[in-house]
Order: sequence, then structure tokens, then C-alpha cells
Amino acid sequence: MSLSEVFDPDILTLPLYDDAHRALAGEIGQWCVDRAEAWASLDTTDPAAVGRAMLTELGRSGWLRHLGPDQPDSDMRALCLRRQALAYYEDLADFAYSIQELTAAAISRHGTAEQRRRELPGLADGTRAGALALSEPGAGSDLAAAVLEATPDGDGFVLNGTKTWIAQGDIADVCIVLARTGDGPGPLGLTTFVVDGRAPGLKAEPIGAIAPRSWAELTFTDVRVGPEAVLGERGQGLVVALDILERARTTVAGAALGFARRAFRLARGHARTRKAYGGRLADLQLVRSSLAKMDVKLSAAALLTARAAWATDLGHDHVKHASTAKLYATEAAGEIVDSAVQIFGAAGLVAGSPMERLYRQIRSLRIYEGSSEVIEMTIADAL
Repeated sequence: MSLSEVFDPDILTLPLYDDAHRALAGEIGQWCVDRAEAWASLDTTDPAAVGRAMLTELGRSGWLRHLGPDQPDSDMRALCLRRQALAYYEDLADFAYSIQELTAAAISRHGTAEQRRRELPGLADGTRAGALALSEPGAGSDLAAAVLEATPDGDGFVLNGTKTWIAQGDIADVCIVLARTGDGPGPLGLTTFVVDGRAPGLKAEPIGAIAPRSWAELTFTDVRVGPEAVLGERGQGLVVALDILERARTTVAGAALGFARRAFRLARGHARTRKAYGGRLADLQLVRSSLAKMDVKLSAAALLTARAAWATDLGHDHVKHASTAKLYATEAAGEIVDSAVQIFGAAGLVAGSPMERLYRQIRSLRIYEGSSEVIEMTIADAL
């Protein structure tokens, strides 16, 4: 496999990456290539089952090993490279990997030694699925509006309410839940909990999406948790949630790059071979212009993503860089995929075709881990 299929080799050679990252790019790329044929024939009518299978495969192959309790802080550049390769080859592989990473990061960064010892090994070997249960029917981008109640009960709490649009919610063994403990007004009254995904009173109802995903609505009915379930400090739940989401934004940019590079390569290949107007599509100026614009956007997105990941790994203030990378890469990816469909014409609209799948898969990236509008406000605040 040529690295240039998935990654821009010119950017990988920059000092923003080191030799270990370049080696990783080759390893994860080859691993995906070896599975590409099997992934291409996946039956996605049961995304929950596919999600479980993906986690098992990722765990057995060691791609989740860094989530273990004895591992150092995650390498953001490595996370982005993994997501870029997985997204390039199979959306559901990237989806499973990303949610497992989010869940583990919350526990690793804010959990007690006991919480890390209890929860992280299963997440790291792929035998247990994680979920980040933050959003509610009336609280998506505005997490401070969350109303799911965690009522004190003895030394523990009783959870009642609903979470929705929860990735891997229907297969989760462990959920990170944002709930209102009433310690203060608005964001001051929120606390995060580590909740058993099979706890009595917790019901998961799958939700369909425009692209097959393991997605669910979670209903909590008198779900009891002990004091050991509190993640971080009581009343600091929004701080925990935002910390995880802000860090994850850079990896979303990495995934956007994977989807966009796949669309670009498919469109360029089609333009080179499709006969039109006595020549090839690639000979038409408008098509050439479209491909050139796609390439420029890919380069810009890759550079912004690399800068954000590098800043995070070096301990610099990364919030604005992460937001910039996420905003630009996801918006650009949507434009690139749309342009690629246009080059394919009617062939890009055929249900189940690679272009049609990419068109549906790319849309969610502009919404989760902060919608584009919320990200713009974050960047403006930093200015």
C-alpha cells in the first residue's frame, strides 16, 4: 500500500510528526488494507452487531491498547492518524474506535485509580463497549441545559431522565453520564457518573440515522449508583464533559480528512477514466478546477489538524487550534464529498455505492463534538 492513498506524505515529513508517527501511519494503513475487502461486504443492517465486531477486531489487533490504565496520556497525533486511516476505509471502524477513545479518555483523565483499574482494561481490549451519554432531547450543543436528575439517596444517587443520540448507547457496557445533582444553578449543578450499561432501570432504544451507526436513546428509571460512580468532582460535570469534547475535536478533523481523501481519490480516478465530450472528464477545465480546489482544501485541513494535534501533545493551549481544525476540516470535507458526487454525476447517487455512502457518512461530522456554529463561537471567544 502507498501511504499517499490515505495520508499526504509531504505533511507527514514535516517536523510536526516524528518517525514513530510515520511508522504508525504505515502500520494502521496496511492493517486497514488487509481488511478492506471484508469491510466492503459488511452487512450494515445491524450496526450494533457490526460495532461489537469492530471493537473486538480493534482490540485483538492492539489498536485500543493505549486506553489501558497503565498507559501514558494519549498521543493526539497518533489518534488522528488512526482515525484518518479507519475513516478512509470503513466508517463503522472509525466510529467504534472514536467512541471507545472518548469514553476511556473521560475515565483516564478524570477518574480515580479504582475507576481506571475497573473500567479501562475492558475498553482497551475491546471486550467492553463505552458510551458518552451527554446529549438530551432539550440539551444538545447547550450541555448546561441538561436536566437528567441524579437525586442523592443515602451515600449514592438515583438517576431519572433521558439521554438521546448516544453513540454506542445500544451496546454500551459502561456509560459516562452527565446528570444534574442540583449543587448550583446551570452548569454548576452538573456531575458526571460512570454507570454500568446493564444497570437495572437503564433501557436503550436504537435510533436510525442517515448513515448506519450504533446509536440510541437511553432512558433512566430509578437507576441507582454508589458514591464510587462520581467521575471527577461533584458539581464539575460540565468541566469534565467539555474537556473531553474539546480534546476530541482534533481527532474529528482527522476522521474528516480520511473521508475527504477517499472521496477525492475516487473522483480523480473516475475523472481520469470517464469518457466525455470526445475526451475524458479530467480534460475538462471545470472538472480540473474542481479537483484542484479539493486538493487545496485537503492540504489546508491536514496542516490545521497536524498543528492542533502537535500543540496538544506539547502541552500548549490547544482549544482554539482544535476548534479551528475541526471547523475547517469538517466543512471542507463536506464540500469535497459534494464536489466528488458532482463529478460522478448520477453514478454517485446509486444507493450503496462508495460515493453515496460517503455523502451520508460525512454529514454528522459538522454536528458532533460541537456543531460548526458552536465551534465558531469558541474561536470567537478565543479572539
